[in-house]
Amino acid sequence: MQQAVHRVVVLALPGVIPFELGIPAKAFGLARDRDRNRLYEVVTCTPDGRPVRTSEDFSIAVEHDASVIATADTLIVPAIDDPVGGSDPLPEPVAAALARLRPGTRVVSICTASFVLAAAGLLDGRPATTHWFHAERFRELYPRTPLDPDVLYVDDDDVLTSAGAAAGMDLCLHLIRRDHGSEIVNRVARLCVVPPWRDGGQAQYIARPVPAATGSDTAGAREWALGQLHRPIQLAELATQAGMSVRTFSRRFLAETGQTPGQWLTTQRLELARGLLESSDLPVDRVAEHAGFGSASSLRQHLAATIGVSPAVYRRTFRGRHREPAGRRRDPARGPAPVATG
Repeated sequence: MQQAVHRVVVLALPGVIPFELGIPAKAFGLARDRDRNRLYEVVTCTPDGRPVRTSEDFSIAVEHDASVIATADTLIVPAIDDPVGGSDPLPEPVAAALARLRPGTRVVSICTASFVLAAAGLLDGRPATTHWFHAERFRELYPRTPLDPDVLYVDDDDVLTSAGAAAGMDLCLHLIRRDHGSEIVNRVARLCVVPPWRDGGQAQYIARPVPAATGSDTAGAREWALGQLHRPIQLAELATQAGMSVRTFSRRFLAETGQTPGQWLTTQRLELARGLLESSDLPVDRVAEHAGFGSASSLRQHLAATIGVSPAVYRRTFRGRHREPAGRRRDPARGPAPVATG
């Protein structure tokens, strides 16, 4: 039987940044169950239902005013170009819109919309993040909010905040994973052509030179390796699959993935292990064996270093959330690539 569809309401404010505005509709709109039923309904509104200007040279028109916020299971406020705050209170229409929130509604900000939530008092005493560029101003305006500007997103149960641009997609994928697990979020990520998972604790900004594009790639070797994760894989084997020398392969692999082959293999093994912990009853030592870690202790060490929990705690936490009725509040989970908000 199909579960109730979760309603996501997106509040577009004057000065909304179009890229961030489009993220929730794209991510949640693609989430379907195995019978292709929608898992989310995405509704966009403005405070008064009228068009609002964006940060660019156009305005957007919507079908709804803020009255739909009272029906939201999740409210998302996308980034705006001029963060509010300080001695100036929230504009009355915005304050009135947020006042329509029902108790227990999950509230999410993308990038500078954290200023809106903070001005409304929704972040008092709660951990949060925002775009690193605005972190100093945020701290000055809202000292009661413990701000961490060095992460991609912060999940504080029913209030979640993300950093800029792509971190908004990371947070939406994180929520889909929280609600429905890795199988569905991986499908959404593939359709969006983005990594299924970057953990909230990942740094927002890494100064890394962008390597020059090359005419060939290592995708075939990576695809081959995904079917061999249960056993040790030598660098020379990967290079052979790509038809390259080990030195050339290593250089191009790093250029294309941002990771060394060894780092990438560990990431994929963790991805496989987390999927097995979420979806099977295999003992931890068998999960470790299937994922190529060799032993349960090795899996524990890698999982603890990546997300800070043991396999048993990860399994118990994820399954506990996943069994909750639709609409209830839950916590984080998983996916390939690193862990983070940004």
